[in-house]
Amino acid sequence: MKSSQIKLTLITAITLLASSTTFSQVRGMSAEQDMNFFVTSAGSGHGGNLGGLAGADARCQALAAVAGAGDQTWHAYLSTQGSNAVNARDRIGSGPWFNAKGTMIARNLEELHQEETNHLSVENALDEHGAPVPYVGVDNNGVPLPIELQITPNVEHDALTGSDVNGMAFPAGEDQTCGNWTSNDEGSAMLGHIDRRTLGPGLSPWSVAHPSAGCSQQALINTGGTGRYYCFATD
Repeated sequence: MKSSQIKLTLITAITLLASSTTFSQVRGMSAEQDMNFFVTSAGSGHGGNLGGLAGADARCQALAAVAGAGDQTWHAYLSTQGSNAVNARDRIGSGPWFNAKGTMIARNLEELHQEETNHLSVENALDEHGAPVPYVGVDNNGVPLPIELQITPNVEHDALTGSDVNGMAFPAGEDQTCGNWTSNDEGSAMLGHIDRRTLGPGLSPWSVAHPSAGCSQQALINTGGTGRYYCFATD
């Protein structure tokens, strides 16, 4: 083989290898990424009483450990109100975040809090085991089915957040956090829609969709959830 042909063959091989590597990094990045985001596989069973932020964080940590991701530090995506209020967005690190199947949810805080740029959806908002959360069913045209045709009468797609659309705490006054996550009786909590769906048209926000009917476990169920919430690894 002539020298020029050998050089051309080598250049071609190197180009193909580089292209393949780049493609696999973009497409296969997910397969190599450790989970650092999930939706809790169930509520605490105590309504909005999560034991405060510390209790919610501890549960994130415990669920992550069972799923083999306990070597990271996990925080719940929850805000508090009143003096020394805490913003959910300030508790979760800077990203990027990946679900249990390695799919990127968002690259950074800005992308996460833009409805048009984050990748939260029925397919991607998974629990710590990689299972989807019960969601609003749609027909072949993507139109939400009426409530009587849903898989379950109460779709369990609500997530506790206590946060506004930017992941910030609400001002003191009207309770949006079930007494800063210590009440399973009085109060209310701001909820997001995990599947980004509602019975109406268009996408529904993942962090701020509507308040709960109360803070008891039954009130959360009646509203459309079981007290699930989002967990993020901060490191």
